[in-house]
Amino acid sequence: GTVLSIAGALLVTLYKGSPIISFRTQPSPTQPLPPLLAETSNWVIGGLFFATASISLAAWNITQAAILKGYSSQLTILAYYCLFGTIQSAILSLIVVRDPNDWKISPDIDLIAVFYSAVVGSVVTFSVNTWCIKKKGPVFVSLFKPVGIAIAAFSTVVFLGETLHVGSVVGAVIIAIGFYTVLWAQSKGENAKGFQVDGLSSPSAQASPLLEFHESNVLA
Repeated sequence: GTVLSIAGALLVTLYKGSPIISFRTQPSPTQPLPPLLAETSNWVIGGLFFATASISLAAWNITQAAILKGYSSQLTILAYYCLFGTIQSAILSLIVVRDPNDWKISPDIDLIAVFYSAVVGSVVTFSVNTWCIKKKGPVFVSLFKPVGIAIAAFSTVVFLGETLHVGSVVGAVIIAIGFYTVLWAQSKGENAKGFQVDGLSSPSAQASPLLEFHESNVLA
């Protein structure tokens, strides 16, 4: 299931295929192309940063699962995570952005984007991640990464006017199959583990040594 999820994510990212449907709007000659639709050529640098971010996120999920076993206060973990993330982001932003005019936030979509990123993008997202890691473990949370790639592919079609291709649809189906395969296997493993615990703690299992001892006395 994990291999299928990763294969589907790679298929969505690397293969397009024939176009199926498009919501792309042609900009007028005097209207510049929106920055979100502008293409860049720094694929190597972007790929390295994305790989580093993915590895760091996977390491954080595993570390967080180990922390939650000995310290179950989710709010404290989330508070420290946001605090140190804010400090690191502030230091990096001060180094990269040197122009003071770029730090001015106008009370329009810029301010809304800042609040949305802080509340939904950080607090809500990582609260749900922490809760899911505590309940189901890091594997369950990490599997949502390929699912997020499929959701992002379809979101670009709806919100950014991109073209929907065959590769995106086939990759999304493969991701869904892999995701539910892992969920099914995980539920089977938890059920088998529960049966083993019930068998060890059942009265019949505890009474069997007494029965064997009684039978040996009778035979003697």
